Amino acid sequence: MDPALDATQMLRACSLRVTRPRVAVLDAVHAFPHADTDTLIEAVRRSIPAVSHQAVYDSLHTLTDHGLVRRIQPSGSVARYEGRTGDNHHHVVCRSCGAIADVDCAVGEAPCLHASDDHGFSIDEAEVIYWGTCPACSVVASA
Repeated sequence: MDPALDATQMLRACSLRVTRPRVAVLDAVHAFPHADTDTLIEAVRRSIPAVSHQAVYDSLHTLTDHGLVRRIQPSGSVARYEGRTGDNHHHVVCRSCGAIADVDCAVGEAPCLHASDDHGFSIDEAEVIYWGTCPACSVVASA
């Protein structure tokens, strides 16, 4: 999370009502990048024990719609959430354990890649997922 802004300020900057679940979800997304919903629910329940699944899902939906959170879903994976938004970065995913890491823009500025045929679309974003084996799984495989 931008150290200059806290969750409350981020919500207000988007003209969103500041609620305990929204603040807790936004804090959890920044604390656990690329976390799935179950992990985020568990994290939010540390500060709001009685929060419902639905309140977390609703908060994630609202935060995603307003650009405060980014939803990613690599093939074969559940949805994951991150607080790094607006820079069109990409991801690398381990085929073995599912670990995900950020990868800065492939080349140049957004949308990072130029389509060979844009079919008349005005392209403003490219989503790239690199697949491979993370260092920890590579060590296990070679042992």
